[in-house]
Amino acid sequence: MANVRPFRCIRPNGEVASKVAALPYDVYNRQEAKAETEKNPMSFLAIDRAETQFPDEVDLHDPKVYEKARKLLTDWQENGILISDQDECYYVYELTMNGRSQTGIVACAGVDDYINGVIKKHENTREDKEQDRICHVDVTDAHTGPIFLAYRSEKELNQIVEQACKEKALYDFTAEDGIRHRVWKVADMDKVSRIQNNFSRMSAIYIADGHHRAASAVKVGLKRRQENPSYTGEEPFNFFLSVLFPDDQLMIMPYNRVVKDLYGKTEEEFLKAVKERFEVDKWKEEGGCQPQNRHQMGMYLNGQWYQLTVKEAYLTNDPVKGLDVSLLQDLLLAPILGIGDPRIDGRIQFVGGIRGLAELERLVDGKAGAVAFSMYPTSIQELFSVADEGLLMPPKSTWFEPKLRSGLFIHSLNSETY
Repeated sequence: MANVRPFRCIRPNGEVASKVAALPYDVYNRQEAKAETEKNPMSFLAIDRAETQFPDEVDLHDPKVYEKARKLLTDWQENGILISDQDECYYVYELTMNGRSQTGIVACAGVDDYINGVIKKHENTREDKEQDRICHVDVTDAHTGPIFLAYRSEKELNQIVEQACKEKALYDFTAEDGIRHRVWKVADMDKVSRIQNNFSRMSAIYIADGHHRAASAVKVGLKRRQENPSYTGEEPFNFFLSVLFPDDQLMIMPYNRVVKDLYGKTEEEFLKAVKERFEVDKWKEEGGCQPQNRHQMGMYLNGQWYQLTVKEAYLTNDPVKGLDVSLLQDLLLAPILGIGDPRIDGRIQFVGGIRGLAELERLVDGKAGAVAFSMYPTSIQELFSVADEGLLMPPKSTWFEPKLRSGLFIHSLNSETY
């Protein structure tokens, strides 16, 4: 059963929360991150991406980069930018985008639950990306970016969250991208106990976003266990920072694809090959083809949108092979366009659905790609089904919006026990 704990949170003081809160570290490349911290020195990117504090020739993974992150974290606590709550609490975190809200519970999830499969994953991780966050967590002695978890909606938890949202918020601000962020503290011991008990009855919780952060946090926890062989399991390093959302509030956007060329085929040869496995219809409506149903894709080729529908003979109930991203890969990208492994093939580009169909048109019209595909979004239930079977999704299957901000909640891994 899931062990989801309240924790002692390090967080921004109310006056600067809007300046501190930053998009996740991996949303930016180095130059973008540096520009952001130059524009706003109080952005948490200064800590999450401490290479922004050095000349460009300094390696991203130089030990002094992580030491700088640790020092900034300490400095910000000493000068009052960050404050420390002394009670073990949960927090409620609401994000509102285009009038639609999702509200999660900020807590610490268990390393053991990740290891024993109560916390289920659906993606593989890359060791190089893990190593960066392992160093960051280990040196700063803190989790600075929450893992985005999902659970099957539960009535009592929903009621507790609704009650919390009627109180005065700790934070209430709208970021530059238009996303509104509100946070409430849940310190009442009865509510804290009820939240913990409700999670303890859950047999499964799912990683929605943040697989690398989760894997890194777990590996630091295991490292600390080796360094402290008499550990009890109650130490902070046995838990990692998370925000847990009910499944019925989450929005998954599509992850679209652009391919650089037609693999030596003419447009006519390509379309003929596609028609063997898909029903192909010219799209006549304005605004491009955004699929409205499973097993349909939009395709943009030479200034024309098409709607592709997978022929029934190629459909399957397999939880992975039946995903639309798998069907596109197995029926078109691999056999027709020669994209064997999309994780490493430089001919394919992945475009988050937040950027819209206009971005696909821009890339193809600008000759950055020959053909683009708009996808129907993977559902949260499809994600659950894949994870429940212990399987993995193809790369770039889901795009979650809005993104959780880093810096609003920090979990210290110091020796103080819960």
